[in-house]
Amino acid sequence: MDIERELLAIEKSFWTDGPEAYHKNCDDTCLVVFSQMAELMDREAIAKTAEAGRWRDVSLTPVGVKSLSENAALLSYACSATRKDGKAHRAYASSAYVKRDRGWKLAFHQQTVI
Repeated sequence: MDIERELLAIEKSFWTDGPEAYHKNCDDTCLVVFSQMAELMDREAIAKTAEAGRWRDVSLTPVGVKSLSENAALLSYACSATRKDGKAHRAYASSAYVKRDRGWKLAFHQQTVI
């Protein structure tokens, strides 16, 4: 699997799966940036924010992927999804990943609502 598809699959799991996706795919700490907050969070704190089923009809359209080294990459994409309350959500997102012994791990995520 190429790096773009692999990272997009991880990203989709963050949108569609519950806390287990974050336990499995986040680095020990992750810098997260949203319009309402920016914070360095540990894996457990991020997992606590996740809820299975909070999003449906999730569609990710890649904007680009940039390999920084064998062990670091950036991914940007556009997302279209529906919240569990039925409201539409569109955003641009960017994530940075580091490759650890256990695979690619999310180290940074930023989201801008469109």
